[in-house]
Amino acid sequence: AGKRSANGRRLSTALLALSGLMSYPLSVAAWMSLNKPPAIDNLVPLHLCDLTAFIAGLALLTKHPLLRSLTYFWGLAATMQALLTPAITVGFPAWPFVMFFIQHFAIVGTALYIPIVEGWRPLDPLWKSPLEVYKWSVIYMAVVLVVNPLLGTNFGFLSRPPDNPSLIDHLGPWPWYLFAMQAIALTLFLLLALPFRGRREER
Repeated sequence: AGKRSANGRRLSTALLALSGLMSYPLSVAAWMSLNKPPAIDNLVPLHLCDLTAFIAGLALLTKHPLLRSLTYFWGLAATMQALLTPAITVGFPAWPFVMFFIQHFAIVGTALYIPIVEGWRPLDPLWKSPLEVYKWSVIYMAVVLVVNPLLGTNFGFLSRPPDNPSLIDHLGPWPWYLFAMQAIALTLFLLLALPFRGRREER
């Protein structure tokens, strides 16, 4: 729809932006609708995908280069993993389950939409954007490693692996799996930049 016409682009951009910006408050409302108090992990937006959903919405509205880079690399390197091994403790048709997939599909959709429809490209040289996003990934990890012990949370799954089976289960015990996660993240960021070799941003 975004490629087909100017009106289609405006509508699809608005829908994706709304999905990203509203997914966190709607997810909180979904958890509050259950008959038990939600965990603080589900109320404070410090999971990487919570932040990425908000960043993705802003990236579509502002076209800010850093926000677009974060959306593309975090959306495809991290959120795709969340979709393949969802860390969700309730099943369908519970509203938190539905909102989990709406949020994560909105992130991945935006991560693909930005280069395919809007013509975004990583910075030159090709390694610059992956390293910039990696820097912000390390900053995120440092902040969350301080917050988790204070709140008793597991944001970013940096205190322990999720209860559901995931890739983290194969990366060794804590804290060693943190280093493996960072190495995998950097590798994926660099690989995700490769399709843009020799391609310039559309104006």
